This record gives sequence, C-alpha cells and structure tokens, in this order.
Amino acid sequence: MTLTTRLSRFFLTTLAVVLVAFSATLYLLADRHLNRQLDDRLESAARTLSAGIEVEPDGVEWEPAGRSLAFGPSSFGNEIRWVVSTDSGHAIDQSTPAESYELLSVSEEAFRTGHRNPRRLDHSGTAWQATRVRLAPETLPPAGVGKGKHSALVITVASPLARVRSTLQTLAATLFGLTAAVLAIAFFACRWMCRRALTPVVEMADASRAMGAADLSKRLPVSSSGDELADLGRAFNDLLDRLGEAYTRESQFAGEASHQLRTPLAALIGQVEVALRRERPSEDYRKVLEVVLGQAGRLQRVVEALLFLARSESEAGRIAVESIDLAAWIPDRLREWNQHPRAADLVFEPTSDGPVCAGLQVDLFGELLDALLENALKYSPSGSQVVVRIGREDSAVWIEVEDSGCGIAEVDQPHIFRPFFRSDSGRKQGIPGAGLGLSVAARIAAAHGGTIDAVSEPGAGSRFRIRLSGLGAQIQCTSSVPALLCNR
Repeated sequence: MTLTTRLSRFFLTTLAVVLVAFSATLYLLADRHLNRQLDDRLESAARTLSAGIEVEPDGVEWEPAGRSLAFGPSSFGNEIRWVVSTDSGHAIDQSTPAESYELLSVSEEAFRTGHRNPRRLDHSGTAWQATRVRLAPETLPPAGVGKGKHSALVITVASPLARVRSTLQTLAATLFGLTAAVLAIAFFACRWMCRRALTPVVEMADASRAMGAADLSKRLPVSSSGDELADLGRAFNDLLDRLGEAYTRESQFAGEASHQLRTPLAALIGQVEVALRRERPSEDYRKVLEVVLGQAGRLQRVVEALLFLARSESEAGRIAVESIDLAAWIPDRLREWNQHPRAADLVFEPTSDGPVCAGLQVDLFGELLDALLENALKYSPSGSQVVVRIGREDSAVWIEVEDSGCGIAEVDQPHIFRPFFRSDSGRKQGIPGAGLGLSVAARIAAAHGGTIDAVSEPGAGSRFRIRLSGLGAQIQCTSSVPALLCNR
C-alpha cells in the first residue's frame, strides 16, 4: 500500500467519523426541537380549550358559548384534532366528529394501558402526537355533582407527525448528501494533495535508483518549497557530498600509499640485484646492506604510519594516561635530539612558572612532538631556532613549535594535515618525506582529546599549536606508532 493511499485512508476515515457524528448530533437536535415545538403547540391548544371549562365546587361544566369562545373545525388549523370528554370516555365536544372520536379511542387506550409513550399514537396508518389535560374540582360536596355538570372533564389534543417526520427525512437526506459530497471532494483533494506533496520523494527515489556505486557526482533534486522534504533532500545531498569526499580521499590514499610503498621496494630490490650480478668485495656488500637497511627502515615507517591512519576510530581502545609536567618532560624529550646535526637549534621557552600538567600517554605524545620538531627542522635553514613553548589557557594547556623557515603558502594551509599531502615548494626543493607526519600528528592530538592547528606566513616561518585539556582521566586512543614521517 502506497503512502498516498495510507494518508488518504486515514484522512478520509477521520473526516467520515467527524461528519457522521456531526450529522447524527444535528439530526437528534432537530428531532428534539421539532417535537418540542409540536408539544408547545398542543399544550397551547389545550390551554385555550380549557378556557371553555368552568370549574366549580360541585363539578365542571363545558360552556364555550357562555364564555364567548368558538372552537370550530379550523380553530387551531387543519392539523390539530381535539376532544372534550368525561372520565368515562363520553365525548362532549370535538373537532371533526368521526375522526376525533376514533382518535379519542386510540388515545384513551394508550393512556389507560400505560403505553411506553402514550403521547405518540398510531391511528389509521398515521403517526400522531397527543397531550391531555384533566380538569376537576379538588373535592366534591356531599350532595354530589350539580345538574348539568360533570365530576371531571378531559381535554385531548393531537396533531399528526407527518410534517415533522417529513422535515426530519429531508434533513437526513440533505445531511447524507452533503456528507457524501464532502467525502468525495475530500477524497480527490486528498489524493491530489498527497501526490503533489510526495512528488519530491518520488523524484528523489528515481534519482537515487539512477546513481551508481562508482559515480557519486549525481545529487537528489531538491524543491524550493523549504519544507521538511526539501530539508531531507539537502541533508541527503550533504551526506552524498561527504561520501564522495571520503571516496575520493580513499582513492587518493590508496594511490599514494601504493606509490610510497613501491618506491622503497624498487630501490631495495634494485640494490640487491646489482649486488648479486657479480662477486664483490665485502666493503661493497656492506654499502649495499646499509642502503637496503635505510630503505627497509623507510618502508617500515610508511607501513606503520599507514596502519595507524587506516585504523578506524570505532576500534579505538582506552589507554591509561599519567600526569605529566610538561615543563620538566619537554626538556628531557629535547635531549634525545642531542645527536641530531641541528640539536643546538632546539630551544625550550616556558611561558609560565611552575608545573604545567596534562594527562598524556608519554610514548605516543612524544611521537607527536618529534613529528613537529622534525617538520620544523626540515623546512627551516640551519642555524635558525626552532622554539618549543608551553602555557596555560583557561582550563587547557598548549604546546607550540615555531620555526623561522619558508612557511606555508595560504593555498596549502587547509590541506597540510591530509595524508600524503606535500606542498609544491617542498617537492621543488627536494625535501624528502612521504606526507604522513602531520596527518599522524593530528590523529594523535585527536586521540588525546585535543586539537592541532597551524599559523604560517610564507617566508616568515610557521607555528604549530597543540591544545589539550588539563590533567584528565582516560583518553581515547587508537595505537602508538614508532617514528613518524613528516609532511607539508
């Protein structure tokens, strides 16, 4: 069952229930109102007739002539019938004699037998509504009823229900016709509105079926209505944009990774093949082995960095961290660079007195700092300082690595933390690297719950800042990596 059908069925069912309830209520109210009007008319006629009866202590007497009253056949209209009778059922006066007498008999039978609704009569196949009034003195004298008088008189007034029932039938037919017409109009209007409202969904479904796994350039059509469906289309297109970007990055990652792995493998195999072509002195073999060892080390670093970047965050486990005073830990870490040719260019400048503590996984964070230091040393001239600073900022701490090198072009700055990205200037200068160091550094900073950003001006150097929360508890992490490759 389509969504249009379900919505139409629900709407029409609800509307039908409301219309039927409204029509039934209106019909019952009209029936009650019309019958009450008829009752009032009959009671008014009975009161008029009772004016022709004189009630005295010794009995009641019917004398309309003496009271200047006339009750002819059309006194109350052609529809009302009336009878003035004694308690024994003897008719004293009436409207149309024959019909009124028969009506009196039916009325007497109904009132005497205790009919469930003696006011409703059935006479000669016609429904009537009747009312009666009994007039009598409160008590009769011991001498009895006076001459020409009666102990009590009963006034019975009736009117046919044909006009009331005809009006109610007309009302019922009108309500039924209006209900059917409204439901028919609502049916077609609802179908049209649902189909029109769901047209964007149908178009989006058709567009999604036309998309292929290898072609993520297509997008869903989005209407300009600004409603929830348009918002759904935009959200889905945003998702496709992210998927397309991820697919592109994955393709580039695979291509760059294969290139980075192929280069050291080719160099390694080439050196071995050259060494095996003929017998060589042991010194030549030693040189070949040194080259092979260097290429193997490069290959190992690339593979380990790739494994670190490829591991999904959902596989991350929690590692125990320890409270580290950066003011004491960073100088110790810098002393590990004493064998580097530019060890004298590394400078530590704390910006505040006292300890600066943070929760770190020491080995993993040490690799992050080493990546930034090597990156700064590669892209700055020998003799220029690479300064490491630390400080506090609200409830966080920060670590900066600043150099005075060539800087980063503005167009390259949004991409420096992307895997395998290397700037054109770095390639032209022949600076070695695989373009993985800063991407791994960013992943380590994120694993510690922190961030890393860069501020750079071409020709004036670069400043990388890591922001971490203060001394914390457990921190999400994926893995530690050995030596990191640097990029820019």
